[in-house]
Amino acid sequence: MKSEFDMALFLSPVLKGSHATRQRHIRQAERMQEAIRERWGCATPWSWKEKHARWFLEHFLRCSAPATVYYYELTTELIRRRKAQIVVS
Repeated sequence: MKSEFDMALFLSPVLKGSHATRQRHIRQAERMQEAIRERWGCATPWSWKEKHARWFLEHFLRCSAPATVYYYELTTELIRRRKAQIVVS
C-alpha cells in the first residue's frame, strides 16, 4: 500500500547520482517508512527518532546480506541529512 507521504519529494533535495541510484534510495526509504510505521506508528521521517532507524537496521534487516544493510545505511544517512536541513522561507 502506498502511503500519502511522498518520499521522493522528501528526499529530492539530497538525492544525487544516477537515476537508478535515486530510485533505489526512494524505494528503500519507502520500505523503511512502511516498516517503521507498522512497528512504531511514526508515519513520516520527520517524526522518526534515531532509535527508529537503528531498529530498522539492526532488527528488521538482521537476516539480510551485509551488502543490503550497507545500502540501507546509505539511505538512512540521506534521510538524516534531509532532516538536518533548515528550511528557509
